[in-house]
Amino acid sequence: QVQLVESGGGLVQAGGSLRLSCVASGRTFSSYAMGWFRQAPGKEREFVARITWSSWSGGITYYADSVKGRFTISRDNAKNTVYLQMNSLKFEDTAVYYCAASTIATMSHSQYPYWGQGTQVTVSS
Repeated sequence: QVQLVESGGGLVQAGGSLRLSCVASGRTFSSYAMGWFRQAPGKEREFVARITWSSWSGGITYYADSVKGRFTISRDNAKNTVYLQMNSLKFEDTAVYYCAASTIATMSHSQYPYWGQGTQVTVSS
């Protein structure tokens, strides 16, 4: 069982930056693929970014096209924490952001069994 707690959301002007954090419980954090998803009002939950980790390749990242070049996902396995650095924020980035954990490296939210409670990000135009 993995418990996830996000933090770092808030209100920011367009063009600004925020960093989200997600702390996981458990002793096998490094074995999980960690993902960030978001859900705006009236829209389906969408994939944002994910990161896996292995001792020989380090962190391997993958991003949705809508955030590529603006967002950076990273992880600190010693702190059981995954981050999402969000730069050049746009109004359309406004959503509740969730972190999730899976044993599978996937973009599909249905294959992530563990979820945090979400943190609101609001970008004013």
